Amino acid sequence: MTTTLSSKGQIVLPADLRREDRIGPGQSFVIERVKAGRYVLQRVASPDSVGAVDWLLSCPTQDWFRPVPSESTDAL
Repeated sequence: MTTTLSSKGQIVLPADLRREDRIGPGQSFVIERVKAGRYVLQRVASPDSVGAVDWLLSCPTQDWFRPVPSESTDAL
């Protein structure tokens, strides 16, 4: 798979890769120069939203939040 460097120095990840790896706007990456002409791009893990569900469940207006089963979170 190939991509092109823009005039602003940006490289676009092809849509197939973004979709497959669930990469969205604002996602951070680390880039490492291995040697001349060879680079490694690695996604930085997003910070966990620890406590967010508990916070939502503690809302004074009860029963408005319902957890939704999801393939991405069921295994956690």
